[in-house]
Formats: sequence, C-alpha cells, structure tokens
Amino acid sequence: MRAVFALTLLASLAACASQLPDPDPRMAWIDIVPDPSDTLMADRLDDRRWDDGRYYQVLPGKHELELRYQFEVGGAGGGFGMNAEPSRITCYMILRYDGFEAGKRYRVEARNAANQPMAWLYGENREVLARHEIFPRCGPF
Repeated sequence: MRAVFALTLLASLAACASQLPDPDPRMAWIDIVPDPSDTLMADRLDDRRWDDGRYYQVLPGKHELELRYQFEVGGAGGGFGMNAEPSRITCYMILRYDGFEAGKRYRVEARNAANQPMAWLYGENREVLARHEIFPRCGPF
C-alpha cells in the first residue's frame, strides 16, 4: 500500500515539474498566473476538461475558459468563532472572450477581495479583455 501511495505522489510531483510545451504560433497562448497564496488552474475549455492547469492554448476566435480558484477564508478571528481555523473555498469562474488571435499571449489572474473572488483576462499590453461572470460557483468542494 505504501508503494502505491509513493508512486502516486511521485507521479503527481513529476507532472507539476514538467516543462510547458512550446507555444504553437497558429494558436493563442493563455498563461494562468495564481497569486502566491492561492491556487488558480485552467479547468475547462469550451466546456471540455483541459488536461494541464497551467495554461490554455486555443485556436483564434471565441472561447470560454473555466478556471478553478481556491483561496483561504476565516481563521485568526475571521471565522465563525474567535479560534476558528481557516478553510479553503473553491470557486469555478468562467471567462468568455471573442477575439483570441494566433501567435498572441494572454494572461489570466485571480484575486480574492473580502472573500469575493475576481478573475481577469489580460492582453499582451496588460489591457483587460474580459472579467469573470458575476456569480461564480463557490463552495467547500
């Protein structure tokens, strides 16, 4: 049993350390940039599971990006009691953008402001191209 656990752990760590593929110049590249204290991952592309949470690579045109964003809430007196332990909330947020262009790089960032998650899609010149939908799906899942 320990050997199976060790192999599973090792495979998981190897996946995290794997090198990103080279961007295809015929496609748009979207970097997923988490805040250091949070987790932000690519989850679905156009309603299909995406295999690598670190980026999207898409054909030019219109796409829907679903992100999985986890952040910590509560604790240090901010929970349901003076000694409440912090807990992690997971939110699924959707960004829609119609104008992805071949060979261009984009960036997705997310932040938690007063327990309200927010996500943005930025262009190469740091202009905001899209914001997440108004009510993200959040919970302790």
